Amino acid sequence: MVVRVFCLALLLISSVVRADLVIEITQGKQSAMPIAVVPFAWQGEGRLPEDVSAIITSDLEHSGYFRTLPAVGMISQPHTLEQVNYADWSALQQDYVVIGRIWPNGAEYMAEFQVLDVHSRIELLRHQVRGQPGQLRDMAHYISDFIFERLTGVPGVFSTKLVYVTTNRERTRFNLNYADADGAREQVIYSSKHPIISPAWSPDGQTVAYVSFENGRSEIYFQHLSSGRREKVAAFKGSNSAPAFSPDGKKLAFVRSQLGNPDVYVLDLESRNLTRLTRHYSIDTEPQWMPNGRDILFTSSRAGGPQIYKIDTVDKEVERVTFEGNYNARARITADGRKMVYVHQSNGRFHIAAQDVESGLVHILTSETELDESPSVAPNGSMVVYAASEADRSILAAVSVDGEVKFRLPSKFGDVREPAWSPIFK
Repeated sequence: MVVRVFCLALLLISSVVRADLVIEITQGKQSAMPIAVVPFAWQGEGRLPEDVSAIITSDLEHSGYFRTLPAVGMISQPHTLEQVNYADWSALQQDYVVIGRIWPNGAEYMAEFQVLDVHSRIELLRHQVRGQPGQLRDMAHYISDFIFERLTGVPGVFSTKLVYVTTNRERTRFNLNYADADGAREQVIYSSKHPIISPAWSPDGQTVAYVSFENGRSEIYFQHLSSGRREKVAAFKGSNSAPAFSPDGKKLAFVRSQLGNPDVYVLDLESRNLTRLTRHYSIDTEPQWMPNGRDILFTSSRAGGPQIYKIDTVDKEVERVTFEGNYNARARITADGRKMVYVHQSNGRFHIAAQDVESGLVHILTSETELDESPSVAPNGSMVVYAASEADRSILAAVSVDGEVKFRLPSKFGDVREPAWSPIFK
């Protein structure tokens, strides 16, 4: 099977300009499954430019579902089923073992991997993948996704991407960045001396919407990733901000402040017809579509302080959905519609919280810093990436929706904020 790689002609605006974000685990899952990824055998000349098995190990470890075994702790390092001694892995208390081989195949690379159940002493799966020389990291993420879904039943998100905003210390340069979900291969897709905020992905992963202040006011732009084309989409009188694509990608919800009072609008991207949804003297902002494509979550001060509401785009009925605490904002919803993630204030600090949509039960996910903001949920609903304050700068951090797994993705260049997690590329 040919690994599907998302090609970005636009990344082309810039080469890699600084070191990648580096994942630092701060808390792991107690129930994580032990798994050993044996270094893959390279059956060609020279050395591979990427350590495929190390990338797979890192992916599985950072998911929170697995606890990986370092290669130095392995009694043996088999590459074929015949070389496997299950007693070795049982003694190391491993549940699963991954073995694999990579070899040249004309102008391509071929990789075959197997996942073994140590307790049952059986081969659970065997699969092959091929790709171009520059796609070894993509092949590794693909293998991680394949293993993760087969062992957990949950789609993997290691092949997904992140976009986020970085700025230098002096706030004289703002960059819209693009990277793998693990922070690797960071590149700049747009740069400006004016602020950039609120990046958002289209459902097909082909377009990123964001807000730019380059013309002296907030306007919404699309960056078309395959072509690199940049398009101004919303520059109505007043301010235009907080874009959010509908689940079918045909509409864009955003906030418009024509006369100083922000309200939620919906723009039909084909006809360019504009519909005003909210009409209230309070501030209505930060729209986010529900998976049903009909309801929109938004933040409003109509109760005296920021709370999250839901509006039906057809009958315009509004319903309040958060009640715990006096500050709840920036709602994001999991793809299955079961969990709502948002910024929650507690004891003067701002943290990330998850609320069960059906029961209303709230779970505070973060507590280490004083200011956590801009949550974005992984497309499989397992993790949340957000911006966190650390000393005098902002970094990216991530937490599982159950709060058990936490890690940081600090950058060596200025502040990092406004993350947005891509959909799963088809």
